[in-house]
Amino acid sequence: MKGKHILFITFFLFNFLNSIAQQETTISLNDALSKVEKNNYSIKISEQEYNMAKADFNQTNAILLPNISISHAAYSTTNPLMAFGFKLNQEILTPADFDPALLNDPNEVKNFTTKIEVQQPIFNADGIFMRKAAKDKMNAFELQSARTKDYIKLEVTKAYMQLQLAYKAVEVLTKAKEAALENKKIAENNFKQGYMQKADILSVEVHVTEVENQLLSAKSNVKNASDYLLFLMGEKSTSTLKPADGLASKLDLGLYNSSISENRADLAAMQLSYKAYENMYKATKMSYLPKLNAFGSYELYDDTLFGTRAKGYLIGAQLSWNVFNGYKRIGKTQKSKAELDKAEISLEQYKSKSELEFNNAKRKLKDAENKLNLTNLALEQSQEALRIRTNRFKQGLEKTSDLLIAETQYLQKQLEYLQTVFNYNYTKAYVEFLTK
Repeated sequence: MKGKHILFITFFLFNFLNSIAQQETTISLNDALSKVEKNNYSIKISEQEYNMAKADFNQTNAILLPNISISHAAYSTTNPLMAFGFKLNQEILTPADFDPALLNDPNEVKNFTTKIEVQQPIFNADGIFMRKAAKDKMNAFELQSARTKDYIKLEVTKAYMQLQLAYKAVEVLTKAKEAALENKKIAENNFKQGYMQKADILSVEVHVTEVENQLLSAKSNVKNASDYLLFLMGEKSTSTLKPADGLASKLDLGLYNSSISENRADLAAMQLSYKAYENMYKATKMSYLPKLNAFGSYELYDDTLFGTRAKGYLIGAQLSWNVFNGYKRIGKTQKSKAELDKAEISLEQYKSKSELEFNNAKRKLKDAENKLNLTNLALEQSQEALRIRTNRFKQGLEKTSDLLIAETQYLQKQLEYLQTVFNYNYTKAYVEFLTK
């Protein structure tokens, strides 16, 4: 009795754990896309890259806004010049301090200085164009982030279609297994009645085993496709996703007349990237011009910490012009021009490659459509051939080998048709992605 209880508990736990492992969660494509937009890692990374570019642009506010700093310094000295200067700043000089003996050998003097400094850029031509370049770069990253979202959505659509394909393959192989087992029963009955040889039975059993192996592999593909979709969605779950919609082809003849949008995010980003290099080149050339900056300071002096006995200010402006710095600036200008030319060539190459890719995708879509029609026809023919051979086999008029060939062919045509439907749907989604 004790052994029976242990066996029952073990069986119950096995079924319970197995049911948990095989738990399915139905999800629609729209739900998957919504979750991906919020949780996908690649999208989050692209958003942070945009934030980094935005921070770089914000740093260029320094060419417009003042630089303000506050400092407090403490000194103690017997240096004749500094001791006299500290007393002068503190406004505590007396006639006795002009005694040559004290001037040459002063007593220790302490000084505490609080200083507020302001530096205000007035004219920096190169900084203005560097700011423009940083803004173009920021906008380019924003567009790249948008294109990343479009690409991830395409990848999610593909993963969802793969999940549909995997479930449909399991369904087909399950029916194929049932048909194979049914034919195995017929074969065993014929063998018992002496109408069939042992070799034929073994061939049928081998066919059943092959179908079972394919079914196991298809079930693994379901889990793999589900796990990948969960990864794209940024979720961690032990459940298996199940598509709310089945795998089906939807023809869209209007795509053959479509074209690439000039406002496509990646193309616009490349254009802005080129513009950023152009502004960087202008900034390099503008570095030959003089710079004008204003400055000012307000100072507090005392012989005690944070004292405010004496006060003073300084206001001024500086016009500086770096006329020649070796060959560094000339070389930097040459490099900037080369980078601009490279960006222009890269832009033209990207446009040309995008057009080539789009035309290839449209041709693949047409090929997929044609193959879809042909595989559908082949599927219907193989199904009819199997029906005829199955009926003849039940009547003992058909060879076992011919029946197995027909079963195998029909199964292959079903799986081939499903793969063709997937290829057409994905190619159509890819063409739509290229047109956006």
